[in-house]
Amino acid sequence: MMRLLQTAKWMTAVVLVSLSVQSPARAQESVPDGVVFEKNIEYSNPDDQHLQLNMARPKEGTGPFPAVICIHGGGFRAGSREGFNGLCLQLAEKGYVAVTVSYRLAPKYQFPGAIHDVKAAVRWLRANAKTYHIDPDRIGTTGGSAGGHLAQFLGVTSGVKKFEGDGGNAEFSSSVKCVVNFYGPSDFTKSYNASVDAKDVLPLFLGGNLEQERHRHIESSPLYWVTPEAAPTLFVHGTNDAYVALEQAEWIVDRMQAADVEATLMTIEGGDHGFRTSTPDVQQKIENARIEFFEKHLKN
Repeated sequence: MMRLLQTAKWMTAVVLVSLSVQSPARAQESVPDGVVFEKNIEYSNPDDQHLQLNMARPKEGTGPFPAVICIHGGGFRAGSREGFNGLCLQLAEKGYVAVTVSYRLAPKYQFPGAIHDVKAAVRWLRANAKTYHIDPDRIGTTGGSAGGHLAQFLGVTSGVKKFEGDGGNAEFSSSVKCVVNFYGPSDFTKSYNASVDAKDVLPLFLGGNLEQERHRHIESSPLYWVTPEAAPTLFVHGTNDAYVALEQAEWIVDRMQAADVEATLMTIEGGDHGFRTSTPDVQQKIENARIEFFEKHLKN
């Protein structure tokens, strides 16, 4: 009975985290007239997993269009790409090719499997740039929570061969031009005493706790990969985030600015993880900031 109760508690936590990290602008999948929306496009097949993405793109024009890759959260062990369908549709209306991707989940697939997958997704976009009228020099990324971490990892590890994996299209770069990181962790070595679920999440993703796998906690933390070549990043974080503390964003912003990289922190006063308690006006302000950042770095 105790084991059943523990399992039920763990599954409840997964569901709550999964619900809390979707895009604040989750919209119904009503495809606008000027948008083409395709689902279930395979972009990589590591370990026979047939990883897929959903794509929204402008119906008219030949581009080439800037592109955005959206990465879902869920504690590295849950979540679905479908949560970002609405954002992709919005971006396509504004002249972007936007994709939301699935990646391999823990505990079956631990770090750096998810990193390999999202990098493979970026390379796939470049390999298929002519087919989908994408400008390969204007690719950005965004994500929330675990997805924010993965998006940030893309932004700070361009050219680091050990993280490329073998997900296909190796002749193409996995670099991104900019990142919008929603409440993603930056330093796993300091997560345990400042997060309500780090003790449950990180050992599954990293193969052990901090005492057992300290090196992997460091290696998987974006904070320690910041260089002057990192991609410009907008960080959006709430002051009342119980899952990923605000200081996680403050640390990496400081380090990026010290490396002379553009890094901006948008702090949401009273905001929780996922901004579920924020008012519609605040949520719209957050989404406007994301769009404006992409406009600045991918269009201007």
